[in-house]
Amino acid sequence: MELNLRKKEDCTFDMISLGEIMLRLDPGEGRIKTARSFRAWEGGGEYNVARGLRRCFGMKTAAVTAFADNEVGRLVEDFMLQGGVDTSLIKWVKYDGIGRTVRNGLNFTERGFGIRGAVGVSDRGNTAASQLKAGDIDWDYIFGTLGVRWLHTGGIFAALSETSAEVVIEAVKAAKKYGTVVSYDLNYRPSLWKGIGGKEKAQQVNREIAKYIDVMIGNEEDFTACLGFEVEGNDENLKSLNIEGYYKMLGEVVKAYPNFKVIATTLRTVKTATVNDWSAICFADGRVYNGLELKGLEIMDRVGGGDSFASGLIYGLMTTGDPQKAVNYGVAHGALAMTTPGDTSMASLKEVENIINGAGARVQR
Repeated sequence: MELNLRKKEDCTFDMISLGEIMLRLDPGEGRIKTARSFRAWEGGGEYNVARGLRRCFGMKTAAVTAFADNEVGRLVEDFMLQGGVDTSLIKWVKYDGIGRTVRNGLNFTERGFGIRGAVGVSDRGNTAASQLKAGDIDWDYIFGTLGVRWLHTGGIFAALSETSAEVVIEAVKAAKKYGTVVSYDLNYRPSLWKGIGGKEKAQQVNREIAKYIDVMIGNEEDFTACLGFEVEGNDENLKSLNIEGYYKMLGEVVKAYPNFKVIATTLRTVKTATVNDWSAICFADGRVYNGLELKGLEIMDRVGGGDSFASGLIYGLMTTGDPQKAVNYGVAHGALAMTTPGDTSMASLKEVENIINGAGARVQR
């Protein structure tokens, strides 16, 4: 497997993300509908990957996004600064005072517990990021003048509006022009696509984007909904994936998109909201690499676990070039991220490597 990364010394950033970043409001152990206080975090499917690479893995990252220039936008920026993610590529949009023309996104998220699943209620209509359009971002400056080794974006941002999808296509084309590796998380969300054409539109957009992707991330539902591939013999009512059928599907995906150098997906069996079996697989060089298997993983907050898997995977691919090591970094980092509150990772590289090497949960003294 050869990703042909640009030289570190030639690039300002190891990685940049493209996507919306929202203010997450968390009722803690309670429910959104009965909360009297919320804890504030930042989060976004694409951004979480950049933050994980910066805070856990020590890489230099930035986020391309847009905010309405008001106190909420500046609060999210402050969270980003605390996370070490470069904010110089943010597009700031003049605020009209009430959010009639532009606003910042909010994401109310409760974690769930036991038989009560996690719940997310997003309030992101008419946001600055969703109104980004082709031509708003100077990609020649970012990829050419500054230099970027890796771009990560995904299907959540692509689904926000007709124009956000166009921005993704513009970005991935520019990245390939300058030799930047591109990863994409399909991250299918029916609620996002429903208003702009549903599954048909999702497939139209994602099939175009897929032509420019080196590392594709997604579960079996993502590949079916976004790219039109089916897992043979997989009943949607089954609690577990028909893994042999999934392997066969991956072969079909690679035939259709020979540009995919790596395909990776998390494998999650949900026993309760707080106990999951957790693993992943990575398909590269014509073979499947199985990640660590963590049975009965106890979860505090599952939101962002897949994004932290992606950042661990990317770190492993960038630093080792070994798909087996990369998928293990992804599994371990994703697992650790789900043991703490918030969308983003609080793990360290040492902790990730301890999990990979079989460390238990004894007190560290």
